[in-house]
Amino acid sequence: MMTILADQPGIHNVYLRQLRDQEIQRDRMRFRMNLKRLSACMGYRIAETLPYETQEVLTPLGTAKGMALAEQPVLATILRAGLPMHEGMLEVFDEADNAFVSAYRRYHQGGDFEIEVDYLSAPDLSGRTVILTDPMLATGASMGCVWDALQKRGEPGQLHVVSAIASREGLQNAKEMLPDTTKYWLGVVDDETTARGYIVPGLGDAGDLAFGPKKS
Repeated sequence: MMTILADQPGIHNVYLRQLRDQEIQRDRMRFRMNLKRLSACMGYRIAETLPYETQEVLTPLGTAKGMALAEQPVLATILRAGLPMHEGMLEVFDEADNAFVSAYRRYHQGGDFEIEVDYLSAPDLSGRTVILTDPMLATGASMGCVWDALQKRGEPGQLHVVSAIASREGLQNAKEMLPDTTKYWLGVVDDETTARGYIVPGLGDAGDLAFGPKKS
């Protein structure tokens, strides 16, 4: 299953446009806020697909029936770029468990790179629904490595992948590395990637735009 928000009308398309705009990008706080708001839009869509159960609650004047998630998901994100999107998911799933993975590109001469994973914090994921956020699904390499790392904490029952922008190449690679049952929630899918694995037209380096440049 794949949902592409850009194919549907809604305020999410305003957030996507602003995320791409290099003038608006100069404001880091606004860039982070737009990632957070876009992620919340996707979170509400995901929430509509999850199972619920009826619960009774005590009000000041009696009892009432209400709905609750049958089970809380695990919100997983790739540090550092994924943090604003993680906050957006927490706006929707405020009682969820959380997982964090540090993954980054280690470049070699000639422009080739490999993905390094050097930090993992996660609860037991056995049978759980995992919602994995990363702003850019470029080559799919990071997503595949992070998925391998998460499985060390148990085999999830369901995986949702959430990205603001994906490339067609990255999406295809992810489908080859992740379970066939994975559900993809994407802001937009762009056609190209550069030799260094950046999406075109994309939006640039989401981590740098959100938190400032890093030493290569």
